[in-house]
Amino acid sequence: MVIRYDRRWLSGDAASFYAQRQNIMTEAADVVIIGSGIVGSSVAYHLAEQGCTNVLVVEREAHQGKGSTGKSMGGVRAQFATSVNIQMSKYSIDFFSRFDEVLGHPADYRPHGYVFCATNERHLEYLKTNREKQLALGVKNVELVSREDISRMVPQLRVDDVIGGTYCSTDGFVDPHSVMMGFMLKARERGVRLWLDTTVTGIEVEPGSGTNGPTGTAGVPPAVDFHQGPGPQNAGETPAVASHQDAGAQSAGRMPALPARISGVMTSRGFVSTRIVVNAAGAWAAQVARMAGAELPVEPLRRQLVPTEPFDQLPKRFPMVIDMSTGFHFRREGKGILLAWNDPAETSGFKTEFDASFIEKILTRAADRVPCLVDAEVNPRRAWAGLYEMTPDHHAIIGPAPNVEGLYFVNGFSGHGVMHSPASGRITADLVLHGRSDLIDASLLGVERFAKGELLEETAIL
Repeated sequence: MVIRYDRRWLSGDAASFYAQRQNIMTEAADVVIIGSGIVGSSVAYHLAEQGCTNVLVVEREAHQGKGSTGKSMGGVRAQFATSVNIQMSKYSIDFFSRFDEVLGHPADYRPHGYVFCATNERHLEYLKTNREKQLALGVKNVELVSREDISRMVPQLRVDDVIGGTYCSTDGFVDPHSVMMGFMLKARERGVRLWLDTTVTGIEVEPGSGTNGPTGTAGVPPAVDFHQGPGPQNAGETPAVASHQDAGAQSAGRMPALPARISGVMTSRGFVSTRIVVNAAGAWAAQVARMAGAELPVEPLRRQLVPTEPFDQLPKRFPMVIDMSTGFHFRREGKGILLAWNDPAETSGFKTEFDASFIEKILTRAADRVPCLVDAEVNPRRAWAGLYEMTPDHHAIIGPAPNVEGLYFVNGFSGHGVMHSPASGRITADLVLHGRSDLIDASLLGVERFAKGELLEETAIL
């Protein structure tokens, strides 16, 4: 048995740990979800809808939505470049359009549209190719638009270098916090439990049985090592305490038999016995995966957003506008305008503080494309930073861990977690309960693709 545990246990030996473990009250759940953001809440809802209600969601913050969910721009769109993202968007946008009716809680879905503005032939051909794929997959309302069409949508836009674009009327925005709460409230009505202000300090595993999931329908693929074996642990990372059998194998230069199997989760409120753990920890997903001895190629990347003060020189309603020449995009948010741009100089890391120097960078690009925005006022104290959870191919990782039975990933959305939350929750619940999903070919999003070199390259990243 391998137990990964909190630094608080480091002063004692393994026997001391087990002794203390015996005195901790044990809870039990069929499924433990780590993370109660919009994705974890969606997984909880979809499990409960399929009859799996003995579910515990563990959240380290005192309130939901303190991670990436609460910092999101809230955009939803079907205008992607890969089939799997288009399919997930199509399902999710339809779900958002019915959210209030199905869950009895508002999503605040506003189908104001997205318009992508191309300034060269390469970008325009890219949009046309994507549109053909979107149409083939059932997104029927993606239109090719001219410079004149775009100018009519937003007359204040400088369009002298725009040669065309695409527009989808059902793209738009939702309220991420409200969607998250809708999922969780309905899940809790069904019997799901939520532990707030509770830290996961370890994930317990034991020798596995060769199956994955409560029904035993999903086999576990061969172990995938991203760096050949467990490798050195990160500085400051809590080491593992292994059983005598496993320790002997390691000392002899051999790894313990794989796959291992989930047997429980250690939290600041006590031990929870479970066979299924869903990692929905957002930008912190890699650290959670390592608690179970798994590797996950997910890194945090800061994303900064700047709202203006009330601004009436743009229409009260207009689409999200994406300037493909710079990546700058903007939409209305209440009485002001929300400005966004992914700084290519940004580096990965848990940087959650807003950098005031970003304001000059983004306002320069804003005023270039929308000259009237030179008059917009910005209060740096109202700007904010959040974290994208990035994967090497900018696609989510959804599915079972190849070397740990009962561990499921729903991570790495690379900025698309809110918009794809209905689909990701449904797919994850399907995999946990049935071993497959009829929504998409979920094997495309498995973590094994990185070791196999079968990456899915999404280029429509905002």
